[in-house]
Amino acid sequence: MRTIDLKPDPLGHAAPITHVAFRPDGKRLASCSYDGTVLVWDTSEPARPVPLTRLRHRRLVNAAAWSPTAPTLLATASADKTVGVWRIPEHGRHRLVTVLARHTDDINSVAWMPDGRRLICVSEDGRATMWDTPTGALLAELGAHAAHCMMVSVSCEGLVATVGEDGMVAVGDPGRPATAEMRHYASSVEGCAWSHSGKLLAVARDDGVVNLLTPELDCLRTINVSTSAARSVAWADDDRSIVVGAYDGSLHHIDISGEPIRRTHDARLWPRSVAAAHGLIAAGSFWNAPHLLDFATGAELSAPGRPGHGVNALAVLSDGRLADRIPGRRLLAGCDSGSVLVLDADMDADAEAEAEAEATSGARLLPVSDSPVLSLAAGRDGIFYAGTYGGHVVRRSVRPDSGGTTVSAPLGAPVPSLALVGDRLVAGTYNGELIALDPETLAEVERGAPHAGSVKSLSAFDGGFLSAATDRTVAAGPLDDRATLWQHGNLVNAVAGLGDRVVASASRDHTVKVGLLAPPGTGGPRVANVQTLLGPDESVKCVGLLGDPDAPVVLAGSYDFGLYAWEVDWRDSVGTLASGRLVSTFRQGLSCMIPWDPDRMVVAGWDGRLLLVGREGRDAPVRELRSWQVDEVIERAGAAGRAAGDERVDALEYGQVAS
Repeated sequence: MRTIDLKPDPLGHAAPITHVAFRPDGKRLASCSYDGTVLVWDTSEPARPVPLTRLRHRRLVNAAAWSPTAPTLLATASADKTVGVWRIPEHGRHRLVTVLARHTDDINSVAWMPDGRRLICVSEDGRATMWDTPTGALLAELGAHAAHCMMVSVSCEGLVATVGEDGMVAVGDPGRPATAEMRHYASSVEGCAWSHSGKLLAVARDDGVVNLLTPELDCLRTINVSTSAARSVAWADDDRSIVVGAYDGSLHHIDISGEPIRRTHDARLWPRSVAAAHGLIAAGSFWNAPHLLDFATGAELSAPGRPGHGVNALAVLSDGRLADRIPGRRLLAGCDSGSVLVLDADMDADAEAEAEAEATSGARLLPVSDSPVLSLAAGRDGIFYAGTYGGHVVRRSVRPDSGGTTVSAPLGAPVPSLALVGDRLVAGTYNGELIALDPETLAEVERGAPHAGSVKSLSAFDGGFLSAATDRTVAAGPLDDRATLWQHGNLVNAVAGLGDRVVASASRDHTVKVGLLAPPGTGGPRVANVQTLLGPDESVKCVGLLGDPDAPVVLAGSYDFGLYAWEVDWRDSVGTLASGRLVSTFRQGLSCMIPWDPDRMVVAGWDGRLLLVGREGRDAPVRELRSWQVDEVIERAGAAGRAAGDERVDALEYGQVAS
């Protein structure tokens, strides 16, 4: 298993923060991150949190939990399939006490039993397990979900609550497994928290609803929090109110009667996690440090200082009028900072040094949104479109004299996918909706039949577009007449097309599928030949196609940090499978890719690397051609801008977006 190798940020994390956990006394906070580390902060002075120590896993860290009886014990849960139990003294170095390592999938959440000895772990494979932390022994299987188990919470009475993407809420006493209660919802449930008294369980649902349940899972109250997913929940010290983190980029403070108290919005927030203790609120962030707020007033006490420029989306602008120096080619990279990096990239330069100089000398960082850019689509005449975590689509130009920026009305959820389809711009949302917008005004034109899960990827295709979603399906066709091409064994992260016949998809089931469609005019999209490709050891995040439909090359990037290639032989699926090989490795998972031309692909990783790969001739293997590092490009672009007297550069470097 490869280890994350990101350049550390001395003041915080080098990637978005996935989880926050207060020590019971509120004087220590653990923050977990995509950078594979846990930072322990001294929060005794909340206005000036101080990072004390950094713990490391081999992969991203999903959660942490402090022992209720031993204030120096911290458990951390990672995608490296282990849970670490650490001793964190008030002063001096931390020590790894034990590693719980018989898990079969990523660990999503951990919670201590009241005795401070036993630990409950839940994972992507749906299992909930109980462990003895001093010995590292597996004590029991507590149950299983039909899909990813996302969160666990343990009451003061020792009742274990688990929730999952299958919509199930389960509550049980490990000492009396036959007494377990279950409740099912139509939507995924990814957050839960017991009140301090243990009398109420709050569950946060993907449809934006929070339910307050009894230990017997009777519903006492239903609270409509947001049009976007409610993802995390924490209780006030007196159990009279809750704070809910939602994917509208807000923290919602709500009385347990259901009455809203306040809403705190900050574009830097990633409310995938929220914690509360001793009058403080902590929340995750897309930036380098957690947010700390006063529970009573919602006032910001401290906030992160630097954005990250992790790349989530790529697009290629190809219009001959875009640049005099390099006709018709600009690469766009949408970043966590809410900016889009524009590279005037001469991919045909003869030498690596020339390519680097060409790619960075004209680089610019354009402010697009006050929240991360999740998706991109390239238009004409320098126009591009960005889908944001904040739930908007933004239209702007790379040309400095192009006029203003157009922002759509809120779409109700983050926008992880975009595609220009004929005279419409189609947006896929986290809520599973497919929404057609006017490309000029961004006014809504039409809505199609939704997926039953987040629309992770869209791609223009003959007669309409392709879509991939967390409901495990790949679909094709126009907005009003979608046809399912195939299903994966788990959520589908990406889809790509080649010509009007070939489709490829990447899934969390560790596979890639590539299909040849029947000729047009045979009654809608229909699969004539489909092959399953193996190679990655983890979830496959992105996919692309090179070459021609008769003999395409499939490229795919994985959470195992590898870029893979397969040469497709439609007559020999075994031969295709055997052709699979590792092209390159990154220092973190791969995030996205985009064709540069029929034989070359640009690939991005969460380590900030941009890589051009391709082949020279139909029979030649795919290999690395060029490489750039996003942070270095931005740094050089900023230095050049300051030298030229561009006052906008400093603001862009630190992620501030003008209104």
